[in-house]
Order: sequence, then C-alpha cells, then structure tokens
Amino acid sequence: MRITHKTDWFLIGVMLMLVGSATAATAPPQPVQVSENAHYFVKADGTPFFWLGDTAWTIFNHPKPDEVDAYLDDRASKGFTVIQGCMVVWDALRRPNPDGQLPWVGGDPSKINEAFFTNADSIIDKVEDHGLYMAVLPYWTKGTRLDSGRPSADPEKMAGYCKFLGKRYGSRNIFWVLGGDSPATDLQPLIDAEAAGLIAGAKEAGVDKIMITYHPTGRQSSSLWFQDRPWLAFDSIQSGHFIDTTNFQLVGNDYAKTPVKPTLDMEPGYENITDRLVRSNPDARRIAAVDVRRSAYLAVFAGAAGHTYGNGEVYEFWSPGGRGAMPGWAAQLPWRESLKLPASSQVQYVRYLIESRPMLERMPDQSLIVGDAGTRAVERFDALRGADGSYAFVYLPAGKRKVTVQTGKLSGTTISAWWYDPRTGAAMHLDDSAKTDTREFAIPAGNNDNINTDWVLVLDDVAKNYPAPGKH
Repeated sequence: MRITHKTDWFLIGVMLMLVGSATAATAPPQPVQVSENAHYFVKADGTPFFWLGDTAWTIFNHPKPDEVDAYLDDRASKGFTVIQGCMVVWDALRRPNPDGQLPWVGGDPSKINEAFFTNADSIIDKVEDHGLYMAVLPYWTKGTRLDSGRPSADPEKMAGYCKFLGKRYGSRNIFWVLGGDSPATDLQPLIDAEAAGLIAGAKEAGVDKIMITYHPTGRQSSSLWFQDRPWLAFDSIQSGHFIDTTNFQLVGNDYAKTPVKPTLDMEPGYENITDRLVRSNPDARRIAAVDVRRSAYLAVFAGAAGHTYGNGEVYEFWSPGGRGAMPGWAAQLPWRESLKLPASSQVQYVRYLIESRPMLERMPDQSLIVGDAGTRAVERFDALRGADGSYAFVYLPAGKRKVTVQTGKLSGTTISAWWYDPRTGAAMHLDDSAKTDTREFAIPAGNNDNINTDWVLVLDDVAKNYPAPGKH
C-alpha cells in the first residue's frame, strides 16, 4: 500500500496505538518462580516479586461483573499483587453464580459446566488486566472426608478435574492452592492426586512448571505434611484470626526447614472480625488495623516471602439483603464499605519498604536486638537485615517506645537512621552517625499512643546511598 496523505499516517498511527494498547492490556503476567536462595519469589526476568495478597475467596461465585470491577479497581490501587480466589467454594455446588451457573453438573467434578468456567475466564482476564496475579483454589476441602462417598472426595475424579484446570489455565501464570481451611492429615491421597492432575494438565498445555501450595487450617502450615513433596513450590500458613498472632513462629519454623522453600501467611487475622472468632459476645474485641499491621510486619521480618490481607465481608462480597448471612463474628458491614477499612490501604507499605532495599538478600536476624525481643506478638520486636549487613529493619509494636540495636553488626562506618510509619508509608530521617557497637533508639516525640502507634526503625550503611525507606 502506498501512503500519500498526512491523514493516512495519522490513521495508521492511531491503529498502531490501539493495537499496542490491546496487546498490553491482554498480555499475561510473567511467570513467577522461586528465587535462587529458595526463600523468595522472582519473575521470569529476575525481577523480585513480593506477594501482597487479598482473600477474595468467592470471586468466581458470588459477585456480579460490575462488583468484580469495583473490587479489582480498589485492590490494584492499593498495591496488592495477588488475588486469592476459590473456583469451587463452600456453597458453589448449591448456590449458582450470578449467571445462574454451577461449576459441576450434578455435583460431579468429572462433569464440567463449561458456562461456569467461561465466566471464570473473564474474571481471570480482569485480574490480569489490572496487573495482578491469581491464586486459585480448585475446591474448598474443609469438611471433606475420603470415606464420605462424595465425588469431591474421590481422588480419581478430583485429579481429572484438576487436570482440566491445569490444561485450561496452565499458561495463565496462576498460583495453585490445594486444600482450603483443612488439616491434611487424612487427605494426603486426595491432595497428591489433585497436584498430579494440575501438573499433567499444565504439561498438556505446554507448561512444564507451575506453582502449587496447600492452604491449611488455623495455626498450621503446609510444611506439616508436604515439605518433601516435589510438587510443593512454596509453603502456605493460616495463622488464624488472633490478635496475639503466632505467625512469626510459624514463618520462622518454615524458614529453617529443608528443603528450603518460600513461606507466607496466606490467611492471618481478618480486619474487623472478632478476635478468635468469638460469636457469642457482640461486644467482643475486633481485629483492628494495628493488629493487621503487626501481623504483616512480624511475618515478613521473620522471613516470609510476602503476606496476605483479608476481610470477611469482602471475601463473601456480602451486603444486607443479599443471599446468605454473615457469621456472628462478622461486622455485618457491606463489602463496599469494608473495602475502605484502614488496614487494606496500610498493608501496601510493608511491600514498598521491602522493595526499597535489596530484597532478595534479606534475612531475619533477631540477634540485632539487645535484650528480650518478646515472645508474644503484641510485645514483640522483630528484626530483618541484608545478608551483607548494609541495612536493617526493626519492628516496634504498639506500646514499645525504645529499642537497643547491635548496630556494630552492620557494614560501613556511618549509619543512617530512619523512622518508617506503617500507617502512612512516610519516612523520617533521624540522623547519620558514626557506627557504634550498640545504640538505643526512641520513637519520634509525640507518638506515645500505647494502643495504635507501631514503628519500623530503618538503619542503612550510608555508603550504599539507599533511597528513603519505601521509595524506589
């Protein structure tokens, strides 16, 4: 074709822009794999990947398309990187999705309802278009018994169903999460069959390696049963819905295990539900933003590869008058209002802090703390440093105003000290000073709220010229 007019060039330029935009919008995210030191994640091009997840367990089953859009717009704007959803959730075999579809015909996993999965395709497309990754549970196994006679407890049928998923979505760079709020003590034959099915399906799709983990029940990790399984790419913890969390202990235990695998708390305490899921007392204490922040920093500084946030009404996409009722531990707050809860905006700042330093070389190091670091979450100091000693982070929980640090363990001769605010992501430079063996630090003046004021102390080797904490 011969182009002879300026208008022709203009139209071609517009078309190229539209084609480029469409390609960018639909291009799948890069595959994520385990880092060289086996503790963290990287993308295929070597870029470090921080898991900042949100529990949207019912995203394939409960919300309407416009609700999915509103949810993803919010979570993408707040720095989340992973959306955790269950393809066949607890009520999915009796409650149709908004299009009137159930995933399986007659509750049989060997009889796929194509219309349901066509809708699931569109949801995964939307997640990717927002620059996010999906973590998908094939089936919520809570309450499953192998001797129940149900098709969902049949290893052969479930392997076939998972093979279908692996083949359909193997090239979509999805994190696969087996289980679902279940101890695996009596389910291992079923879980192994599901893993084999996912892998076989992905291979038929031309994908040799997929990321699989297992979601247990409260105060458990997948490592209790599956650490030696070749299919387990990383460990998943459900620390449970407790203000006084034990997640840093679970993370620390996983971090020390061999073979070495990344670990993270995939279900900590949800914002705005009752502590310990108390149902009988309407005045029971609720998990607040400070508790959510504490859970995130304690886990990540203990060596986790990321962290997950959650809220009960959001994962159900619940509103008054909708189908179903929230349990007694819930706040009965419409999900669109729950999107606005403060911790859902604040958890992004742990990601940005980690990303502002060489994140693949980070390692937990409690020896940085002089004195008692605390054994209970509500009073615990947690410390993390670069393997080369060029930086360190120390988390001070609410109520702790001072900490003494073994600054002599850091590299360099001059140390730059910062305070990082977990509520806002703001960094305040304290000073640059000659390195000493130890030094005591006190939180910024005027911040003595024993209930809500937590802080992160950041110490850098000045010679490294790192940016302000939280900045890139």
